[in-house]
Amino acid sequence: MATLQLTQVYLEPRQKAALQKRARAKGGKLAEEIRNAVDAYLAGVTAEELELLDAATREAGRQLDAMAAELERINRRVDSRLAEMKQLRAESPVAGYEVKR
Repeated sequence: MATLQLTQVYLEPRQKAALQKRARAKGGKLAEEIRNAVDAYLAGVTAEELELLDAATREAGRQLDAMAAELERINRRVDSRLAEMKQLRAESPVAGYEVKR
C-alpha cells in the first residue's frame, strides 16, 4: 500500500454514521470507505451512475432468482416424466427384453 497522508475531513453526522455502518458491514474501516469514495469520484463515477448501477444490479438479481425458480419447476417436471417412463418400462411385457447385437 502507498504511504498514506493524514487529512482532516469534516463530515455531517449522518454521513459519518452511514460510512461507519457500511465499513462494519464489509469488515473494513471508515477511512477505507472514504478512500474508496474519493477514488470513485476521481474516476468520474457520479452518484447518479452509482444509483443506476445499484438499481440494475438489484433487477438482475431479481431476474436471476426468477430464472432459477423456473429451472427448478422445469427440473421437477422432467424428473416426474422420467419416473413415469421408468414405471411404464417396468410394467411393459418386454421389460426384461434385451436387444442382442
